[in-house]
Amino acid sequence: MEYNEKQIHIMDTAEKLFATKGFNGTSVRDIAEAAEVNLAMISYYFGSKEKLLEAVFVYRSEFFKLQLESMIQNKELTPLQKMESLIDEYINKLTSQQYFNTIMLREQMKNSNPLVIAQIYNLKNRNMLLIQELIEEGQKKGVFTNDINIYLLMSTMVGIANHVHMTKQYFAEKQGLQGLSEEALMKKIQMILSQHIKKIFKTILTNEA
Repeated sequence: MEYNEKQIHIMDTAEKLFATKGFNGTSVRDIAEAAEVNLAMISYYFGSKEKLLEAVFVYRSEFFKLQLESMIQNKELTPLQKMESLIDEYINKLTSQQYFNTIMLREQMKNSNPLVIAQIYNLKNRNMLLIQELIEEGQKKGVFTNDINIYLLMSTMVGIANHVHMTKQYFAEKQGLQGLSEEALMKKIQMILSQHIKKIFKTILTNEA
């Protein structure tokens, strides 16, 4: 689905507020004031706060879904290369969509809003099916082992990447990266994460060190 500039501006504003104040703690009036639009415009474009949240999920997740689908259909990449591309794309997404990622983490920890949890589960299930398709391709070609727990595999990537991002200053201290600019630090973190997670995935998927 394509959104116009005004819709994207409202979604960006709502996303930031949902991340900082929580979904339940954010009102439509809060969003309207922060976005400098009237309440009627939000109602016209999205209908309700719940539908606005749904639009944010669609907006943020659709591009990643298209990337996954494109990866799976790419005949020039091996299954392992596709998994490595998936790792890079996830780490890039985590860095570039920090407000959205905060919403995902906070709402799952609180587990108090069925609507939000349903959105998160739908997103996870859709991505998991695509990743399963990718792993099955590798298994059919004999390059991946047959005893792969996809849920734990993806939890390994998500858990490591999120933990490092949430404790990036401590990570910087332990890795000797103090003094770097925020931009330089994030690039360094992305590189270290990518290399580390790829090693883990290769070991799990192929039984190779």
